[in-house]
Amino acid sequence: MLTFLASPLPVLAQSTDNPCSGAGSAQFSGLMSGLVEASTWVDEPAVGMEMLLASLGPQLQSLLSPSPWPMINERAKQAKVPVLMYHDILPEKQVFFDVTPSEFEHHLALIHAQGLTPISLDQLVTHLQTGLPLPEKPILLTFDDGYGGHYQYVYPLLKKYGYPGVFSIYTAKVGKHLGRSSLTWEQLREMAADPLVTIASHSLTHPPDLRALSDAQLQQEITESKQVLEAELGIPIRYFTYPAGFYDQRVSKLVTDAGYRAALTMDDLHEGFAGESESLLAIKRFGQSALPQVLPQAWGGSPLPKWFPGFDFQSPVAVSHTTVNQIPLILISGGRPMTIHADSRYQVPEILAKTSAIAGVDGGFFSLEYLDSNVMIGPVFSQQTQQFVPGNASENPRLAGRPLVLISPQEVRFIPFDPSRHNTLAGIQAEMPNVTDAFVAAAWLVKAGQPQPDSAFGNLFDFNAERHRAFWGINKSGQPVIGVSTEPVGSVNLGEILAQADFQDAVMLDSGASTSLAYQGSSLVGYTPRPVPHVVALVPPFDSNQACVVAAR
Repeated sequence: MLTFLASPLPVLAQSTDNPCSGAGSAQFSGLMSGLVEASTWVDEPAVGMEMLLASLGPQLQSLLSPSPWPMINERAKQAKVPVLMYHDILPEKQVFFDVTPSEFEHHLALIHAQGLTPISLDQLVTHLQTGLPLPEKPILLTFDDGYGGHYQYVYPLLKKYGYPGVFSIYTAKVGKHLGRSSLTWEQLREMAADPLVTIASHSLTHPPDLRALSDAQLQQEITESKQVLEAELGIPIRYFTYPAGFYDQRVSKLVTDAGYRAALTMDDLHEGFAGESESLLAIKRFGQSALPQVLPQAWGGSPLPKWFPGFDFQSPVAVSHTTVNQIPLILISGGRPMTIHADSRYQVPEILAKTSAIAGVDGGFFSLEYLDSNVMIGPVFSQQTQQFVPGNASENPRLAGRPLVLISPQEVRFIPFDPSRHNTLAGIQAEMPNVTDAFVAAAWLVKAGQPQPDSAFGNLFDFNAERHRAFWGINKSGQPVIGVSTEPVGSVNLGEILAQADFQDAVMLDSGASTSLAYQGSSLVGYTPRPVPHVVALVPPFDSNQACVVAAR
């Protein structure tokens, strides 16, 4: 029962051994399974209903309130879903973008080895419309033109791995040899009947540029190809793929008028992830040669905001790279939060190496008076040392009102620091009896889901100067998140960015030259930061093998 409640809707939001045995049927069977388990709540219906709403409510809300078609949902723009494009698969290459069967199987093995989940086009379009998160590391495989090798080599390998694929067919080629081998209608019918396969229209004759056609010719290429495929295969054709990727407003309007749900494009000079697409009528793709570069970056998006308040300290630790308002961020979410107060100043990876934490960001402000000092600005309490160190009595009044970070095994709180009450262990225990960690952060960047204005930064020196920034907080799914900006940014702008990135609360940490972020023993920033004595860290909920880098550059 609890597994169902804690999990997103099947297929749309989680990985399975066979991730796409039909998106609709898998969602239905998973939902029915959960409802059967939910029937055990009959003795406590109120509790059961609250838990059901907490689990399914955010997903149902997203499904029932998609972005206006054909716009891309704002949450989907944060994800990084690669759509990979293949053409002919044959034993001997004839052009540079051909792929041999052994090379293609190597690609599938690489996808499997790096923990990606191939998804269906239905899943991708639902994600782009609603923002529902996909599996942690999704990828979509597409195959253009309807070559004989798609049936002879690709289809058997997709079945072997249980991976879905999209086959874009231009109907004039089917059953004919137009320079190369072609699929037959019989082969296409067999493939179309398989839930792993999505058939898309690729026009009637694959003209070199749809934009150059007359209205009548364009209507024929777009509409009649759909009609022919539906008549021959007995299935609805919901997607279109532009020949050579060329389209304009007139072309996309006819695609809309013909009843297609979305369209795939290509542009060798401007490849990108699906969320970076102009709209659902122009979903970007990568050529197959980009596979090694895009696999480490694949990320299915942030969890949906919870309906009910609470904390999630049981999710796997995950790294993501995203760009919001042209500012690139590295975010590490999940796990359990803690702080580490070292005995001197070190690089963050050195501090983490002595603990069970696998990720960390530089923490609170510290004294620069001595190079080997671990003296902090304000009081500090760390579960690593289990020692409370009061702040300097002369400095504490200047910190009044800044966020005091309190961490326990069950929750995190950010409250205004009061020098008269919070400079003793008893004082912070009065706020949180089972507190394990405490320190004073620089300022709120996001508070109760709202970015903070200039006035909220009080007497913080040079707070809006553009610098590399370090921060941490809790996202709207209740997960702890640590992170840095990899380009200089002012604090007010950063707060607006983090609010868009679904932070419920976020505070600024020591920044500028101290800005540091590390994962599994390695620094994730492209410079050597100033050594620090304090770190906000993430400990995996179970063990380090469950941590997963979901996107990287």
